[in-house]
Amino acid sequence: MSISRKPDHKRYLKLPEAMKTHKRIATLMLILSALQACSSYRSTTTSRTIPRISPEEAYRLGKIKNNPYIIDGRLYVPMSFEQVYAYEETGLASWYGHETLEQNNSQPTAYGEIFDPELPSAAHKYLPLPMIVRVTNLENNASIVVRVNDRGPFVDGRVIDLSAQAAKELGFYDKGTARVKIESVYR
Repeated sequence: MSISRKPDHKRYLKLPEAMKTHKRIATLMLILSALQACSSYRSTTTSRTIPRISPEEAYRLGKIKNNPYIIDGRLYVPMSFEQVYAYEETGLASWYGHETLEQNNSQPTAYGEIFDPELPSAAHKYLPLPMIVRVTNLENNASIVVRVNDRGPFVDGRVIDLSAQAAKELGFYDKGTARVKIESVYR
């Protein structure tokens, strides 16, 4: 013999109220997300808090970015990680900074890190990403080690684009360009 119970109506009345509360919270979160996406606020410390992996770790994990790519109809084929060991190049360097930050609205670099002109970094057409290189200003012998995490410069005759901070440390920020030597730190 089975005993049947009447449903507890008080318990079922609370469910629609809970659903309304969840809908309100979800709607509020959606509105806040939309407002945040429209915000012009950008933190300049964001790139300092993003964990960055070393080129060796990126290679070990298969996260080196060296796939061919096309810019303005021109094919670029980056070198392999193994080719970096012998890499050395001399040429004209330029820098990019706050205008790029404003223009890109904190868009990630080609490697996915947020660009910060106040950190030493670089853009290169052919090095695998990320990569670490030494850049020496041949006009004053100032030298700096930078992380290459972006693509460029796409201006004929230039071999590397450095962040504003790197250009300051190399002593050509005011001039805009300098003749430099770039070499692998893995030699």
